Amino acid sequence: MNNHSIAAMITVMLKELRDLFRDKRTIRIALIMGPLFGPLLMLGVLSLGQNRVSSQLEKPLELPVVGAQYAPNLVAWLGGQNVDILPAPADADAAIRGQDRDVILSIGKDFPESWRSGMPAKVEIIHDTSRQDAAIPVERVEDLLRAYGTTVGSLRLVARGVSPTVATPVIIAHRDLATPESKRGLTLFFLPYMLILSGFLGGAHLVIDATAGERERQSLEPLLATPSARAAIMSGKIAAACLFGMLSLVLTLTVFKISFTLAPQTVVKFDLSLLTMSKLLLVLVPVVVLGTTLLTLIAASAKSVKEAQGYMNLLLLMPLIPTMVLMINPIKNQLWQFAVPFLSQNQLIMKLLRMEFVSASEWGVYLLAGFGLGAVLWWIAARLYHHERLAISA
Repeated sequence: MNNHSIAAMITVMLKELRDLFRDKRTIRIALIMGPLFGPLLMLGVLSLGQNRVSSQLEKPLELPVVGAQYAPNLVAWLGGQNVDILPAPADADAAIRGQDRDVILSIGKDFPESWRSGMPAKVEIIHDTSRQDAAIPVERVEDLLRAYGTTVGSLRLVARGVSPTVATPVIIAHRDLATPESKRGLTLFFLPYMLILSGFLGGAHLVIDATAGERERQSLEPLLATPSARAAIMSGKIAAACLFGMLSLVLTLTVFKISFTLAPQTVVKFDLSLLTMSKLLLVLVPVVVLGTTLLTLIAASAKSVKEAQGYMNLLLLMPLIPTMVLMINPIKNQLWQFAVPFLSQNQLIMKLLRMEFVSASEWGVYLLAGFGLGAVLWWIAARLYHHERLAISA
């Protein structure tokens, strides 16, 4: 670009930002409600989940027992392990299906005979695996029954003059190399999607209004009729959207930092340092460029603001796909992944949250691919801005 084009781009950029900041309602939503909503929503969900897990682990476990008379010693032992033994319901299956109970223990009539003969005595845990809220009670019952079986088995060996260690030929020990930062990163697995989405669509309102909106208001044609190059005009609009998107990201990360610092230790608490925030912003810059250039393409191709906004539902899914794939099928980091849009940002953000080292080659591939794709989309958008039909309102 020559000096005239650069000056035109800066003029258009300042004009778009000035017009945007005149809309007080939009600014309140984009720069106050948006940055506040994401962090508060995440911390609220984590807090609710942590409280639910804590309450289910600490409070007495209510356990209806069918056939309690067949194993009185087992029932009595469970009663001393923070378990409230309840009478059996009339229909155990119906009680589980109706969500009246999370888990029911059933002891069959053949339990006493198998027990006296020294054979494995069968008990049945009745539950519904499709109900996530029942997972912890079922696991507690399984752990208790396993502990009871181990204790009784050891006592039987001792009674026969055999050391219980004979039945344990292998001892499994764990050496966990996970750092506190990596464990916190596992808790915040959904944070990359929120940051990527915030950067990807941070300038959406400005981009759509500056192209499709101005075309509907018939204010785009006079702007394109000026001596300034159309590529410079388009670049000014994209630059304004990028600056606004980065401002929204800075506010979002600042709120996250404050929220993580003030959050209870039992939920999630760590110091998001300024260095980490700077690296996160560097990761998200290509996302902002990609989002604004892609939205410029859509707004320039759409016949109206409503049509351009209709594509937003599809764009919302694009950053979500890598997050869902990694949740279902986690993969190890490989260099080629840092060239894939959205997947690369997801992997980099998680590495930064886990305080892991990002190599120079990974940064290089990511920045080259990210800004390269943004440049290609910018070039396509610039070509669209040269079409005469762009200034014509549908």
